Amino acid sequence: MKYKICNNVVKGRSDKKFCSQRCKNYYHVNLRKVTAIAVKDIDIILHRNRSILLEVLGKNLLQKKVPRILLEKKKFNFKYNTHWHINSKNKTFFWVYDFGWMSFSDDEILIVRKRTMS
Repeated sequence: MKYKICNNVVKGRSDKKFCSQRCKNYYHVNLRKVTAIAVKDIDIILHRNRSILLEVLGKNLLQKKVPRILLEKKKFNFKYNTHWHINSKNKTFFWVYDFGWMSFSDDEILIVRKRTMS
């Protein structure tokens, strides 16, 4: 069997994936580089989204309803979130770390802050 990095013949166990430690290290170093670039770009978007939600909600409010256009003007990217949750009323909340939002049919967005236990 040949491996795709160096095309050397792999000798040894049948499940062996690398011909040498050097090829194994090369593969994993490059995999981490590609992953780091993708993660960095996504993380920038997520942090910007969180900053926008914090700015709109303010430091003291737990929730606020705003027009969708307000977030769009601030370049909020609705496609990126860290997780989502469906509440007991079957409404989906999308979260960016500790801030969430839910869309209403009338182009309004409810922004909420996750309550912390103190």
